[in-house]
Amino acid sequence: IKPLSAVSPAAVEALLDAAFGPDRFGRTAYRLRSGTVALPALSFAAFDDGRLVGTLQSWPVALEVRNGACIPLVMVGPVAVEPDVQRGGIGRAMMDAMIAAADAGADAALMMIGDPEYYGRFWGFDADATGGWDLPGPFERRRLLARAANGHVPPTTAGDVVLISGRGEKGQP
Repeated sequence: IKPLSAVSPAAVEALLDAAFGPDRFGRTAYRLRSGTVALPALSFAAFDDGRLVGTLQSWPVALEVRNGACIPLVMVGPVAVEPDVQRGGIGRAMMDAMIAAADAGADAALMMIGDPEYYGRFWGFDADATGGWDLPGPFERRRLLARAANGHVPPTTAGDVVLISGRGEKGQP
């Protein structure tokens, strides 16, 4: 597992196409993080004998509450693994690395769209705080998950998850 910065953006895109297909850009999560840069301290790549086999990216977003205030969050994902090596623990190893980094230095709680049974069992993500959160597109409410990180607890207030443009460029988790 290495920092994602060790990988060319073209290689990351090729892996994402292989893992999720070219229609991935229509998904709500892609629309939400469009136009920003992944957080370097919380984004990782996995290699097997020098071959890129996985990537995990984290993004600067916020919960914009009804009074106009913004509460920073870190959006985790996509977690992508080359199809021929899926189910071999690569995604889990990248998540372990990201959770360790987030618990040590993230400046916001984590959120993601994912399988609550999987991400809850291994890393404590759940939908307890996200019931009043909205995203810019369709999503399954039970799959909108959050987790505390580095003392930052997910907000339970209602609001819209929005992009924080430019935050990732500074490399701040």
